[in-house]
Amino acid sequence: MLAAQSAMELFMTLFLRPLAFAAFGLVAAAPAFALDMPARKPGLWELKMDFEGRKLPATVMKQCTDATSDKVMNSNFGGPAQAACSKQDVTKTATGMMVDSICEFGAGKTTTHAVITGDFNSAYTVNVSSKREGGPLMPGMPADGSSQMTITAKWLGPCEAGQKPGDIIMANGMTMNVLNMPKFAPPPKRQ
Repeated sequence: MLAAQSAMELFMTLFLRPLAFAAFGLVAAAPAFALDMPARKPGLWELKMDFEGRKLPATVMKQCTDATSDKVMNSNFGGPAQAACSKQDVTKTATGMMVDSICEFGAGKTTTHAVITGDFNSAYTVNVSSKREGGPLMPGMPADGSSQMTITAKWLGPCEAGQKPGDIIMANGMTMNVLNMPKFAPPPKRQ
């Protein structure tokens, strides 16, 4: 359920704004994503998360966005997790952004590297490499604590009839709305 816990937040904010929710457990793998990310084009986005080398199927979800819901997703999934990070380096590149972070959640420390490419009007990709050390292994995670995830997002068009900004439609058809979710509390720091 949980993956790596740092640069994945970038994914969550991106899209981790989007993907952030797709796999709630990825929040732990995404603290660096509470960054000042570009807003996505309003409308319906499809996000696909693939975990390499894991016994997990790809996860596909859709999210109906507008400026407000994108901002809320970013702050809810990014901000709280940042308190657990001792390092969050963000570098703008010619094609996007790069994020490197080190975060502690419970008894584990996760080092993450994420590369974001594309634009936020039609499509973007987030490649995340993470390594968790200490604490119990997360379900489906290799024994060495490493994780590779790719998030591909594409704009599908306007939101569908009946959808409202902030709606996240999971692969199983369940719908949640980020505007109705309480802000997450910061994870406890390891002592």
